[in-house]
Amino acid sequence: MSAKMRIHQFFVPGIAHSSYIVAGNRTCAVIDPARDVGRYIDAARDMGLRITHILETHLHADFISGHLDLAEVTRAEIYAPRSGNCAFPHKGLVEGDAITLEDIRFRVIETAGHTPEHICYIATDTARGDSPVALFSGDTLFVGDVGRPDLFPGRAEALAASLYDNLHTKIITLPDECEVYPAHGMGSLCGRAMAAKRTSTIGYEKKYNYALNIGNCREFISALTSDMPAAPDHFARCSEINRAGPALMRTLPQPASLDPNSFFSRIQGSDAILLDSRSYPAFSGVHIPGAWHIDLSGNFATQAGWILPPNRDILLVVEERRQAEEAALQLRRVGFDRVAGFLEGGMLLWGSAGLPIGRVPVITPQEANALISGGGAILVDVRSKEEWQESHAKRSVHIPWHDLRIRYTELDPAVHTIVMCKGGQRASISASILKMHGFQNVSNLGGGYTACQRAGFVP
Repeated sequence: MSAKMRIHQFFVPGIAHSSYIVAGNRTCAVIDPARDVGRYIDAARDMGLRITHILETHLHADFISGHLDLAEVTRAEIYAPRSGNCAFPHKGLVEGDAITLEDIRFRVIETAGHTPEHICYIATDTARGDSPVALFSGDTLFVGDVGRPDLFPGRAEALAASLYDNLHTKIITLPDECEVYPAHGMGSLCGRAMAAKRTSTIGYEKKYNYALNIGNCREFISALTSDMPAAPDHFARCSEINRAGPALMRTLPQPASLDPNSFFSRIQGSDAILLDSRSYPAFSGVHIPGAWHIDLSGNFATQAGWILPPNRDILLVVEERRQAEEAALQLRRVGFDRVAGFLEGGMLLWGSAGLPIGRVPVITPQEANALISGGGAILVDVRSKEEWQESHAKRSVHIPWHDLRIRYTELDPAVHTIVMCKGGQRASISASILKMHGFQNVSNLGGGYTACQRAGFVP
């Protein structure tokens, strides 16, 4: 019986990562796997399939890939771009190579642009015909966007030119009905204007994708190298980890439960990172002095990868063990493998032990307006450059939340500092940074810019 190609998409919120199982009757390939590979193993088992191929489109910059973990469990062969010079066992691929899985044929095209080594896989279901039916585009082509080419210092224009050429000579020459399966969707910082829709077709993208409708290479280069959003710190680390081969997840211990006194001793006796991942109202109410704060319910993995120092132990403050395990998983997705422990009993037991606590008052727009108008406080808007340019309060200072690690020196620690984002989470990160640098009088503007607009204090 001939195979009928099946495609199953997996999506990881936060990092907005899409990966795929492409299946025949008995076997399947996994494309661009996430680090926690149980999802693929379970799905393949449920479909009665054996995973035989692991296909990587490029050395991912925004997350740690699960290729080695999946290969260990399944004994599947890893395929990756030859020019990536990967240090682990794999089959290196170049333009024109083909991979056969039952009646499914994957043709390789080299699509340097987002990264120098990028490749895409064009899939044909030969049981149904000779025309390509699916493009697994990695970070070359997204729904509504293309991969940003500015992640390699000094190479942005050359990569943008390559991207333009590859899009126009290889990608858009595919049949209009060919489906597009990218590695990311809206929320990822691997592009600028991704749509919420997670798949598309070549024809739809030719018609509606702004980047594909720039007909001049020089204009394309300018558009793709100007005013791009800031790139998180871990983008500069993850590619090399993926090239070398990440540590296997099974070798990483779960964070240990530490009672308050043991936790306090561990903080005092090392350079470990203290990370509070509770909600921002909880952190504001009571926290351990010196803690970073990143809300687990927000864009936790990307924000942690953006600002936390690498290669240090991490100690977590959470409400319960389940949250510690979730935080550890998300941290590992962006390359933080040294999650050493978490505070047993949370801040309730910490407070009962009589150990030091800190607070960040959450104030209303009315209170903030009165303080600022009277000269008793400064308002620091920590939203992105794009949000600030769209609209901002006239009496605010703009420092993006991720830049406060360095630019806190531009502020006076003796002045009452009110931090504001859109809703409160990024402002709470900012407050934790200021507090650890000696700012004693820091407040979070509750509800952020949205609340200020509704109160009539900003445009």
